[in-house]
Amino acid sequence: APFSGWGWFLQIMSSIASRLRLKRNKDIQTNDEDTDVRVKEKKPKIDLEEKEEDQKSSLVSCNEQFFTISCEKLARVLLGCVLCHHTSQGVCRGRIVETEAYLGGPDKASHSYNGRRTQRNEAMYMKPGTCYVYSIYGMYCCVNISSLGDGAAVLIRALEPLEGLVDMYTRRKSAKKDYDLCNGPSKLCQAMCVDKSCDQMNLIGSNVLWIEQDGYKVKPEEIIASKRIGVDYAEEWAESLLRFYIKGNKCISKK
Repeated sequence: APFSGWGWFLQIMSSIASRLRLKRNKDIQTNDEDTDVRVKEKKPKIDLEEKEEDQKSSLVSCNEQFFTISCEKLARVLLGCVLCHHTSQGVCRGRIVETEAYLGGPDKASHSYNGRRTQRNEAMYMKPGTCYVYSIYGMYCCVNISSLGDGAAVLIRALEPLEGLVDMYTRRKSAKKDYDLCNGPSKLCQAMCVDKSCDQMNLIGSNVLWIEQDGYKVKPEEIIASKRIGVDYAEEWAESLLRFYIKGNKCISKK
């Protein structure tokens, strides 16, 4: 009888041990499943990082061929491109949404009208893709890019801010909205920290100031041509439709 009692006890203990093993195996399986879930949850983040790297690699700096075209054509193709400036605070980027063409020669609104050539406007006669920065009112700047043709250059009138907005707001304390940061030629220079030190800088291959393309396309029907702003003194040239902007963009200086 004692032996049969011990047998019953051992049978119960064996059953308990079996149940404990089953529970332990189930817990291990559950932990493995949780680990798989956590790994799966991290995958989208990795994919996002890869996507950002692919996007960065798709950026293309504009080469000499891009700038070596007529002034009016350059004013059009610059729309949608990105102006970039590597400042001491970091890189600022803004999409070009408004331009004006100044043809030189017969164009009475141009600084190089009738072949006028001075130390101030020398950049207008330099190779296409050269930065021409001049000051107005003794305290503000405007930035232009030379094109094909003596004395021809494109004025950048407005940008859509893309990167470095914190620094832009620091430089443009009066701006209340993003679209107020760069909606004018002198405003964008202030926001992007572009000054006279950038004058005569070659934008081709520069790692300080350059133009890049990021795949953004502007359709021909989205480009509006109008009269240039503030050139009433230019007589018949004041009526020329040499101002171009992206239709519907909130960041332009004026409709």
